[in-house]
Amino acid sequence: MTHKHFAIYKPYGYLSQFVNNGQKQNSKKLLGELYDFPLGTMAIGRLDEKSEGLLLLTTDGKTSNHICSGGIEKEYYAQVDGNITIDAINQLSQGIEIGFDGRKYKTAPCKAAILKNIPDFPERSRKIRDDRHGPTSWVSITLKEGKFRQIRKMTSAVGYPTLRLIRVRIGDIYLNNMQVGEVKELIDI
Repeated sequence: MTHKHFAIYKPYGYLSQFVNNGQKQNSKKLLGELYDFPLGTMAIGRLDEKSEGLLLLTTDGKTSNHICSGGIEKEYYAQVDGNITIDAINQLSQGIEIGFDGRKYKTAPCKAAILKNIPDFPERSRKIRDDRHGPTSWVSITLKEGKFRQIRKMTSAVGYPTLRLIRVRIGDIYLNNMQVGEVKELIDI
């Protein structure tokens, strides 16, 4: 059997799934609405409903398991509330305690940096607050693990809640200049 692999720019407001899972009809937007994916296509990992960016899809469970099992870097750009400090970046880099599954969890060390230039992403479908509500800053966070809402919990734990979160890279695959909702078939991942 020949497997298919895809990269998608997951839009804000979509779930990283294809099946409704018993929710009210038409209450949530699903990935299958964006493209005619082959039967058996699954998301490799997740991006929550409020997150955007690069999501890989495959019909191959082994490929999905390999990428999700850790060891592969995932890079995110987060727009955070306030002008984040070097001290907060250092805390993120060294690992920070967050809540996960009702318990405290210390994140693994990661790469974190302040982005000097504002990234040029398409405007989000739902507007983020404007400058009248105070400054924001952008950070890059690269990690190999991926707990539920981890980046959001990490930035909040150091005092800078995430306002917008976009995954820009998984391993050697980059979001680059893909447009929101765009799907690209990949030869291999």
